[in-house]
Amino acid sequence: MTSPVQRKRKTAARRPQTASQRPRIGFHAPIAGGLHNALLKAHERGCDAVQIFSRNPRGWQARPLNDEEVESFKRVRRETGINPVAIHANYLINLAAADPVILEKSVASFREEIERGLTLGADYLVLHPGSARGACERDAIRTCAESLRRACDGLALNSFRVLLENTAGQGECIGHRFEHLREIIEQCPELNLGICLDTAHAFTAGYDLRGEDGLAAAFDSLERNVGLVNVRAVHFNDSKAEYNSRVDRHWHIGLGHIGTDALRRVAQEPRLAHAAFLLETPQDELGDDARNLSVLRSFLRPAHESKETA
Repeated sequence: MTSPVQRKRKTAARRPQTASQRPRIGFHAPIAGGLHNALLKAHERGCDAVQIFSRNPRGWQARPLNDEEVESFKRVRRETGINPVAIHANYLINLAAADPVILEKSVASFREEIERGLTLGADYLVLHPGSARGACERDAIRTCAESLRRACDGLALNSFRVLLENTAGQGECIGHRFEHLREIIEQCPELNLGICLDTAHAFTAGYDLRGEDGLAAAFDSLERNVGLVNVRAVHFNDSKAEYNSRVDRHWHIGLGHIGTDALRRVAQEPRLAHAAFLLETPQDELGDDARNLSVLRSFLRPAHESKETA
């Protein structure tokens, strides 16, 4: 019997990227001064995509959006042409929680995140599947799927998609294997869930992206489990943590344990050309974003242009 994931899967032929087929790029932009300022910051850096928080990511309570800020956000988006817009969900949300109090708060908070995303006209809502703390992995996966269905119940999502992000597997987090993501998707066939691939998380969870064979194996697993066509965003990060360490530590592109050559191959993978590549690299110093964006752009330039500008 064909699974819901397999029915949606379409395999793209491997071919070189043309200018029109290259990924849209962006970064996680701060929302200080208003949500619309994140779009302006992304536009100033030459980005055509962005990721934001729509609220404080480390608190349960969120101030409601007012009409003025929603209109400002939509107006600036029209003016800048930023597309897609991804919202990253609150870090406290754990849709796999065994604790019933935490689970109920998480479902309510995630539903609110969806409603905010719909109000703003965002395209994606990125979610960590959650932690199995206090439960076995399989029960946590089932709880996550049930919680997703509850949070989305009665909402007209239309083209708005929730993207499950693979995790590093730190602590007792589920989602560090692509099989986990497949199981969640198969239990929520009505939700049209997508995937956000985090390169640093995949690497420290045991997918060795450094060599061509390891990268091919990782992509084959992604295709087999969820379909590369369903990878709508890529969190494009190097890793400060070592391979298979199950530690979540993002780092600057080319300066971590994944390295320049491997990340270049990820950026140039034609089966990911439809996805938005979003940096979540450290923003410790002025210019960090610009430097990392410059490296990503260099990966996407045709070979003859890279040689001319080297």
